[in-house]
Amino acid sequence: MGHARTFWTAWQRARDASGALVMRMEDLDPDRSRAVYADAALDDLRWLGIRWHEGPDKGGPFGPYAQSKRRPVYLDAWRKLRDGGFLFPCRCSRKDLESALGAPHEHSSRSPAALRAGKLDALDDEPVYPGTCRHHHWHAPQLPGPTAVDLENPEGANWRFRVRDGEAVEFLDLNLGPQRFVAGEDFGDFVVWRRDGVPSYQLACVADDAAMGITEVVRGADLLKSTARQILLFRALGIRIPQWFHCRLVVDHNGRRLAKRHDALSLRALRQRGLTPMKILSAELPVEA
Repeated sequence: MGHARTFWTAWQRARDASGALVMRMEDLDPDRSRAVYADAALDDLRWLGIRWHEGPDKGGPFGPYAQSKRRPVYLDAWRKLRDGGFLFPCRCSRKDLESALGAPHEHSSRSPAALRAGKLDALDDEPVYPGTCRHHHWHAPQLPGPTAVDLENPEGANWRFRVRDGEAVEFLDLNLGPQRFVAGEDFGDFVVWRRDGVPSYQLACVADDAAMGITEVVRGADLLKSTARQILLFRALGIRIPQWFHCRLVVDHNGRRLAKRHDALSLRALRQRGLTPMKILSAELPVEA
């Protein structure tokens, strides 16, 4: 429901601006991406009456429109960031990070606010990085053995973007107004490429937005903090930054965010119950303040 309403908003804004609506299938995670899910998403959105100008089913001048087929674009962006000195390789596991964030930090340069923010945020699944591997540089000599990293390829380590602690990232959201996040407090050194060979959401979106000529990004308010990270990537790559329109999140009548676990409110379930597209899109569901 939330994704559908967001894409409906994107369609309306593209229509009103005489622009092009782009459908991009973000299917990078091999564990969660299946062709049947992608086909179902396209089918549900078509049933709602939304039509896009470019996409995996229609093609277009900037294809392919599935991220799983755009690896060379992401590798090029990773190399530019690496060569510019913006990245460092990190060997910390999630368990290592949880342990570091829960330990005393008398000698840490991270602020108390940053350490508190290191706990998982309800709207952001990446904790503030404690800086364990910050001293690593991509050109540092590597010891031979199973822990060595091929520095010409990103596999084998989590590559993180080194933020400047205390730097404020500010932007005007076209729906929610002025936004401000502080590096080192609201977010830390974030992953741009995972050790299993998968580029992060942050890197892939920035590279694709640039390559596809995206001028406005429409998405949910749970990604506001991701926008701050992505602005840093745009700046580092010297790419024009698009405008942003974040939609308030749809919640149930108890104030809980709608999620995949709310199967009774999935588009497929609502279709099977006989609801019409306009009934679904015009329903007065509550949204987060």
